[in-house]
Amino acid sequence: MFLLLFLLVVTLLYIFIRKKIKQSFQYWKERGVPHVEAWTIFGNMTSIVFRQKSFANLLQDVYNQYSNQRYFGFYQFLKPALVIKDIELIKQICIKDFDKFSDHYDFLPEESDPFWKRGLFAMEGKEWHDMRTVLSPAFTSSKMKGMFHLMTECAQKVVDHFESQKLDVITLDMRDALTRLTNDVIASCAFGFKCNSFTHQNNEFYVMGNEAFDFSGIKGLKLFGSSISPALMKVFKITMFSEPVINFFRRIVKETIEYREKTGLIRPDMIHLLREAQKGRLSNDMENSEDNYTGTFKTDGDKKAVITDDDIVCQAAIFFFGGYDTVGSLLCNLVYELAINPDAQDKLIEEVDETLTACNGKITYEALMKMKFLDMVISETLRLWSPAIFLNRKCVKPFTIEPILPGEKSLHLESGFECMIPVFAIHRDPQYFPNPNKFDPERFSDENKKNIQPFTYLPFGIGPRFCIGNRFALLEAKTGIFYLLTRFKIVAVEKTSVPFVIDRSSIALRHEHGYWLGLKRRSKVM
Repeated sequence: MFLLLFLLVVTLLYIFIRKKIKQSFQYWKERGVPHVEAWTIFGNMTSIVFRQKSFANLLQDVYNQYSNQRYFGFYQFLKPALVIKDIELIKQICIKDFDKFSDHYDFLPEESDPFWKRGLFAMEGKEWHDMRTVLSPAFTSSKMKGMFHLMTECAQKVVDHFESQKLDVITLDMRDALTRLTNDVIASCAFGFKCNSFTHQNNEFYVMGNEAFDFSGIKGLKLFGSSISPALMKVFKITMFSEPVINFFRRIVKETIEYREKTGLIRPDMIHLLREAQKGRLSNDMENSEDNYTGTFKTDGDKKAVITDDDIVCQAAIFFFGGYDTVGSLLCNLVYELAINPDAQDKLIEEVDETLTACNGKITYEALMKMKFLDMVISETLRLWSPAIFLNRKCVKPFTIEPILPGEKSLHLESGFECMIPVFAIHRDPQYFPNPNKFDPERFSDENKKNIQPFTYLPFGIGPRFCIGNRFALLEAKTGIFYLLTRFKIVAVEKTSVPFVIDRSSIALRHEHGYWLGLKRRSKVM
């Protein structure tokens, strides 16, 4: 009797789930929108869940499948999302009608992870606008110049560490080395801590950074938490980062602020800038930047945002999270491309040597910023291996996409709906970047970059939600690779895996077989 009852319950549950899935996957069909068919509870994410494809490759495949469409429907598990291909429509959503798409779609509901929700990336509406306005002056070129010597100290220690090894060619996992470099830079520039992760291999910042960015396997699914089931995320209190990681940053920020208040120590790092913002003393010396777009956001009232101690903890922690892995991945992909494209590396080394000689052996911020080929190399690396595979925007007000192409119908988007912009696929569209899989820094030369169609190059986003830390990331990457190339040439070794295979277990764009490369000793320039 019990067995029959159990079988009956299972059968009814199966019928209910099948019916629910069928209803969910009628969304795009009912609206007459071209879409990727889905048959299982995973929607169009089945190949991701079972590690058959990387998310970047999946989006690129379906992007190419709908080559003649401005947009197409997609299912992240049971949740429908609209993937936008048309550049003019992307511009409309992200800039012209920004007030209707001002927020990122939530990875996790606020009730599940209030700490994450307090960070600038996850903030919404006027709260986001006010915090962005408060923080923007901390990321201007002049503030980055103040942090430059902190970065050079960290980069010099890395070079000294490897130069002390008496080998002509040092074979190593560059991911480990460059992640340690970015860890030390972020710890120094954000929190005022000197870690030296090469001497102190398991310092707290490095350990916590690795734990925070372990999105491998089942942990990576939290990035699709709201797509899977917001209710389950709330019930089980799924958070982006573990409690030990969050408590670590709370302790570090509190101790740092207390020490500086007691001693009067002033250091040009993020804690100092956030404290200045809290006291209303952060000067707004903004140059031309994407932040000028924030003026398009309509706000009510003149009340200034108040930044609390908890806000400082959260923003500093999110700054660490934002810079730790993304810049590390950028540097890994950069050194890999240089190793397998030696002509480009030789040209870059020539520019490094010329710049160092002109600076009498000590690089300056101004000289680094004038290095054109270095900028071209990093720009091309960001095109091929963008930190963000896709951008997302949440519709906060009802919006209608009017038909343009034959056969299109008006498409009404309700509040709360997600739109996705497939950056990785756009960057590899031959319509915008000829021979798109080739590493070609010359695309970004003064002569050629004018041929790049506006809004097709989106490594740091677009519009008011443009990455606030882009200057910091670029300066960190430029400083790191400059110092490395003053002493070493990056070469392929026996363990180097060619071609690049995107890791199917990682959300970030990483090589599935690692970054095993060699550092070949050079003679000193000066």
